[in-house]
Amino acid sequence: MSLKLFDTATRTVRPFEPLVPGKVGIYLCGATVQSSPHIGHLRSAIAFDVLVRWLRRTGYEVTFVRNVTDIDDKILEKAAAHNADWWAWALRFEREFTAAYDALNITPPDYEPRATGHILDMVDIIERLIERGHAYADPSGSGDVWFDVPSFAEYGALTHQDPNEMLSSGDGGESTKRDPRDFALWKSAKPGEPETASWPTPFGRGRPGWHIECSAMARRYLGDAFDIHAGGLDLRFPHHENEQAQSRAAGFGFAQYWLHNAWVTASGEKMSKSLGNSLLVSKMLETVAPQALRYALGVAQYRSMIEFTPDSLPEATTAWERLSGFIERAAEMVDVDPTADLNSVELPEDFVTAMNDDLNVSAALAVVHEELRAGNQALSDVDRPAVGEHVLRLRAMLDVLGLDPLDSAWRTGVSAAGSDAARHALDQIVTAQLTARDEARAARDFATADAIRDQLTAAGIVVEDSVRGARWSLQQGDK
Repeated sequence: MSLKLFDTATRTVRPFEPLVPGKVGIYLCGATVQSSPHIGHLRSAIAFDVLVRWLRRTGYEVTFVRNVTDIDDKILEKAAAHNADWWAWALRFEREFTAAYDALNITPPDYEPRATGHILDMVDIIERLIERGHAYADPSGSGDVWFDVPSFAEYGALTHQDPNEMLSSGDGGESTKRDPRDFALWKSAKPGEPETASWPTPFGRGRPGWHIECSAMARRYLGDAFDIHAGGLDLRFPHHENEQAQSRAAGFGFAQYWLHNAWVTASGEKMSKSLGNSLLVSKMLETVAPQALRYALGVAQYRSMIEFTPDSLPEATTAWERLSGFIERAAEMVDVDPTADLNSVELPEDFVTAMNDDLNVSAALAVVHEELRAGNQALSDVDRPAVGEHVLRLRAMLDVLGLDPLDSAWRTGVSAAGSDAARHALDQIVTAQLTARDEARAARDFATADAIRDQLTAAGIVVEDSVRGARWSLQQGDK
């Protein structure tokens, strides 16, 4: 079974056929860096990280672009409210997003362009649109440039809307633009805005409209036509509809497939700043392991809503600890190579089928947990060859999902202590304590044995007794 993906534009699950055999170009709408990242932002990043990983795992050469919107009305407003330079404000939160991506083991994009670095590319597209009769300068001479919605017969095709039933674009200019649905390609500099937030162009000094930014950056790095445009469900209209309209009106093929991830919700409402129910990634990582947070946000198929409840993180933590715990126990019985080539491991057929079915992560995880159960049984049977095979298959599947416990990106167990030297020192200290505990138990000095265990627990060390002796790990979420 070859890969099939749900295309928003056609509302169908389509066989994936790239423009160039063996190669895939993907553009993902990234962050508008106005404030700190919450888990709703990371849902999109994780969902399409899995797509990139799966495409590469199945042999495609992928060029992945994820942009940064670093000039925007809200960025200017928030920076002014905090008496900060708008560009410094944007950079602060861009760095926070990068830290969140790294913490959750999200594969870095091949290119991560900023909007402010592509003004000339935007001007080029705007001039093409004017020449082709699909855009016009504001009749008032303000310097604004508008996309002429009625001039483009395909407008509304992406979201299957009738343009005649649409209202104002919400971009202002109602008294001067030709049609209330027309949207801004270029915004003239406004009184009170910092001069650094505008650029000289043939239309006058100003800054880009939101939609033209992505059209320009996608074209710069992926060409006039590319395979997949991805983003959150909330971006379908007006952002993606307008992107497609202006790019195709300019004569470009643009995206061949449109993929949209569903939201993270809390009490049935979309996770957002405006609702006041957002959960900041940085705060959550103070109390939960990043692997568990990634598991919680990636457990569902990308088009399914994730309802975030008080039970979400404990359940994800338990699932993660079962997976990582098996790998740790297996390493006590067989040689587990963290650097093994997981791409050479044959994946279970049911896992492949699930991933090719529009990235059905839920079904794929069911296969993962079946493998885990079989692996635990092999441990109980002390079947070393079987344990080794289960470890490799489990890690290979988890690698596709960004959750391989031995991925160097993760700082799990002893590695959470920091450097190699610190890890070694901590291991020596805890092992000595466990040896003293064993000696106390052998002497039937249970008070001393219990005291040692209590001291380790208070320090965030989890001790697990087994038939092969005591094992230890760092308590998940401790810093």
